[in-house]
Amino acid sequence: MSAAAPALEARLWSALSEIQDPELPVSLVDLGLIYGLTLERDRVRVRLSFTAMGCPATDLILNDVRERLLQEPGVAEVDLEVVWDPPWTSARLTPQGREELRGFGLSV
Repeated sequence: MSAAAPALEARLWSALSEIQDPELPVSLVDLGLIYGLTLERDRVRVRLSFTAMGCPATDLILNDVRERLLQEPGVAEVDLEVVWDPPWTSARLTPQGREELRGFGLSV
């Protein structure tokens, strides 16, 4: 890993936090949908999940993640891996995500 990798990784996490779920204006990061991010040279691999297997916004979210990360300098490829194990639960919400969902009247 190069010396620039930690700075790029921080930028990538910041970029991911800009992407909101299309059904709830809460970021994918705050929803706990991003399970991990790894870098190998100019390739980024993101492990992510969805709140339900039948999520109608799956393709939209995957496209949003790919397109946003490709905007970052130093990123030439984005590999996305959808994972279902462990399954997403509300325990994965960040404190910010919980606060935002409560603001919409959801009990979390």
